[in-house]
Amino acid sequence: MYDPETPLLSGELKAATIYDRYTRAQKRAIIGIIAWAGLIPYFLLGSLIPAIPQIANEMQATPAAVSLSISFSTIASALGSLFWGSYSSHYGRRPIYLASVPCVILGSLGSGLAADLPQLFFWRFVQAFGAGSALSVGTAVVGDIYTTEERGTAMGMFLAVQLIGPAVAPMGGGAAAHYASWRHMQFILCFASIVTLILSSILLPETSHPGTRGMDQPSASKRRFVFINPLRSLYLLRSPAMMLVCVVASLTLLSDFVLWVPLPYTVGERYGITNEILVGACFLPCGLGNLIGAPIAGRVSDRIMITLRLKRGGKSVPEDRIRGTEFGSFFLVPASLLLAGVASQYIDGPFGIILNLVALFMNGLGAVFVLAPLSAYVVDILQENSAEAAAATNGMRTFLCALMTAGIMPCLDRFGVMWTNVLAAVLAWVAYALLLCIIRYGDALRGSVDVGFSKEEHE
Repeated sequence: MYDPETPLLSGELKAATIYDRYTRAQKRAIIGIIAWAGLIPYFLLGSLIPAIPQIANEMQATPAAVSLSISFSTIASALGSLFWGSYSSHYGRRPIYLASVPCVILGSLGSGLAADLPQLFFWRFVQAFGAGSALSVGTAVVGDIYTTEERGTAMGMFLAVQLIGPAVAPMGGGAAAHYASWRHMQFILCFASIVTLILSSILLPETSHPGTRGMDQPSASKRRFVFINPLRSLYLLRSPAMMLVCVVASLTLLSDFVLWVPLPYTVGERYGITNEILVGACFLPCGLGNLIGAPIAGRVSDRIMITLRLKRGGKSVPEDRIRGTEFGSFFLVPASLLLAGVASQYIDGPFGIILNLVALFMNGLGAVFVLAPLSAYVVDILQENSAEAAAATNGMRTFLCALMTAGIMPCLDRFGVMWTNVLAAVLAWVAYALLLCIIRYGDALRGSVDVGFSKEEHE
């Protein structure tokens, strides 16, 4: 096995050697740890949604004001993704996990003890800022240890474990709110983060390719702490290809939020479901769709890449990876929004509930069919800057979703659930059109502004 402390000199090591540093079992253990850490951001969001009415009553606030804490923490997660992703390129992946997880521990504890809405906002910010490392750095870790041909499947495994969160978190948060208090879930998140810190400190190795960290360079400062502009990764978004990826991912993810955020009202109040556990259980189909779809989407993207490479006589095109996203983007995501809108607006009784649950499953399946290959695609085209690429796309995607999510409840109040979902479906079709542009014109888009795109693995 190659010594990870040996510097990586250009031309001296083949890619296969770099990716063979860890055994298959070690790689799976690494994926397990970073996926466990990645559960936290999803629990931060999902566990709070069923408890919005309880928090509003307890803190004498409106549901719209409480739901803003979701947007607020989403923005914090975006900033955290940028911050931790930039520093992971300099210090490596492992130190970032060890530095960011304590923020989640403190933020979870503070959120559970918050006496009013401003305190809840503050501690949710700290909590989400720390959790922001899990997505950007975790994505980079997958790129560190898997080859291009394996990366889609590995990214699917990474997301599949993570996305247990959307399936379980709302029901867990609902159970805590129903039997005790929403605060208990925050204490559970605190304990889960302590487990993450222990696992990371004992079992997680440094996965950065040898000699590629900023601190490994001869010109690097020898100071213990080096200031790095956390926004520097946004420089990568100068590329039209990267910006289009962000927009497609944001509009796709928005469909999740359009169905999730108002669920206690569009399904809960609409069908007389007042038990927080049952409201939380309504999220299960979406999480189940994520869980089933992520490994399938990843494996399909790998298969498509390998098949088309063989047809071209060994020439690979990075955009081949995202050809398998079209069904999810064009049909599943917008159709799920329209089905949920029609059901909530016009169909009463158990059949209306069933149709909403089917829509949630379709949405979970469709969204991950798009997001999993896109995540692997970003690492493919920017392998040497994978952490910053993941930070830029995740950060911008999260920020855009936070802005759009803040308008969901006011839009529902003004236009109703049907027309709100129609608007979201139209935006999903816009995302599909942009996705086709990336697939068809990807080479030209990358060539128009080169921000350090990978070449070796695709020639």
